[in-house]
Amino acid sequence: MTCREVVELMTDYLDGFLSPADRARFEDHIHGCDGCRAYLAQLRTARSLIGRAADEPVPEPLKAELMNAFRSWKSS
Repeated sequence: MTCREVVELMTDYLDGFLSPADRARFEDHIHGCDGCRAYLAQLRTARSLIGRAADEPVPEPLKAELMNAFRSWKSS
């Protein structure tokens, strides 16, 4: 499996959607590739942080500021 193929399958791997054969090929590649292993670790960290951020309420002043920014971005 190439690095490109592994990167394309990372989300499916983390979500448990790979077939046993694809999972084995994916893990074989990960064990031998520092770059893909590092990218997988970064993806896991990002997903964890996003999950925690979703649990935090957005303060009203920040929410209003973001909504204004999105409105002006959309109309540009």
